[in-house]
Amino acid sequence: VPLVESGGGLVQAGGSLRLSCAASERGFVNYAMAWFRRAPGKEREFVAATTWNGGTTDYADSVKGRFIISRDYAKNTVSLQMNSLKPEDTAVYYCAAEAIVRARRPSIVPSNYSYWGQGTQVTVSS
Repeated sequence: VPLVESGGGLVQAGGSLRLSCAASERGFVNYAMAWFRRAPGKEREFVAATTWNGGTTDYADSVKGRFIISRDYAKNTVSLQMNSLKPEDTAVYYCAAEAIVRARRPSIVPSNYSYWGQGTQVTVSS
């Protein structure tokens, strides 16, 4: 499995969670990384993404100002800090890697990502 997520769980509205995604190979440091989510009965949607060097990030409007994506190159991980969580943030969160070496901007389109984790459940209670 190229990517493994962790950190999901149950939290009350207004709380915080930190998701982490560990990449299995060192080569992932050259790829844009992103988080997507899928809520019950809904399509998979973009949440946040970052370029290979962390220089450019992008967020869905629904999470701007609340979520932060970051990379740890020593650990070969990408994290998603989620603050001020809302019940509508409830979903399975997936980590993904875009297999384009050192792309200038991260894509927000799921089909552009070649590697995916198994997902981690985030549940926000009201």
